[in-house]
Amino acid sequence: MKLGFIGLGIMGKPMSKNLIKAGHELVVCDFNKEAVKEVVALGAKEAENGAAVAKECDVVITMVPNSPHVRAVALGPGGIIEGAKEGALLIDMSSIDPVESKAIGAELAKKGIEMMDAPVSGGEPKAIDGTLSVMVGGKKSTFDKYCDVLKVMAGSVVYVGELGAGNVAKLANQIVVAVNIAAVSEALTLATKMGVDPQLVYQAIRGGLAGSTVMDAKAPMMLDRNFKPGFRIELHIKDLNNALNAGHAISSPLPLTAQLMEIMQALKADGFDKEDHSSIVKYYEKISNITVKKS
Repeated sequence: MKLGFIGLGIMGKPMSKNLIKAGHELVVCDFNKEAVKEVVALGAKEAENGAAVAKECDVVITMVPNSPHVRAVALGPGGIIEGAKEGALLIDMSSIDPVESKAIGAELAKKGIEMMDAPVSGGEPKAIDGTLSVMVGGKKSTFDKYCDVLKVMAGSVVYVGELGAGNVAKLANQIVVAVNIAAVSEALTLATKMGVDPQLVYQAIRGGLAGSTVMDAKAPMMLDRNFKPGFRIELHIKDLNNALNAGHAISSPLPLTAQLMEIMQALKADGFDKEDHSSIVKYYEKISNITVKKS
């Protein structure tokens, strides 16, 4: 299938590579020309902007940072709406405000362009090995038609509901991930402060009820002092901000989310916003005057 792919960042680049490996023909676009060259070297074709991508492809995938970026690439000057034919489909795999997903979808629909929101979870490692979790909102018939395309990039693809529902699921995911990382950080800080090897504590509890995918992904990073971003603090701040905005709009209190937002804002103030969200442990280390690491 000939597909457009816009956004070749930490997540988008490996996702696009997996589509090429699966035999799909790609037309790509990104401001980062080095990333474009890397994907073009694998067989993709470069296009100038979203309009140019949409002129060549009836299905365009976007993977960009936030709501304003999706709006710009979809509806702005040189955007998808300028080049897409009636009946085209935008699959937005970015993590954005679900209210904005619906608004962008409504504008595209006026031109006969359909939209699905299909945000992902799993970070860079799962983007690379093609085992992301994808949460999809849109028409069920469209989901059924293109589910196999999404499965090329994912280990799990779940239909959640109408347009916007995918991003609601993603916000729920990001709340659980943030709180889980904070809990792991708090626990390992306590262990360290008590003079017990946090590596052994992690090994002791990971097989019980406290064990989780998040713990197994992030505790080793904390213990190895490896904060290379798989998912940056600044992006998690964006997601939690979208969650808080959505919650406030419907009077759904999110006290734990608000607390994690303040922790991440403190990390941003300390200059850690470009690091992996496992850096949440640094907040606890600072207020406890201790460093969590292997003995």
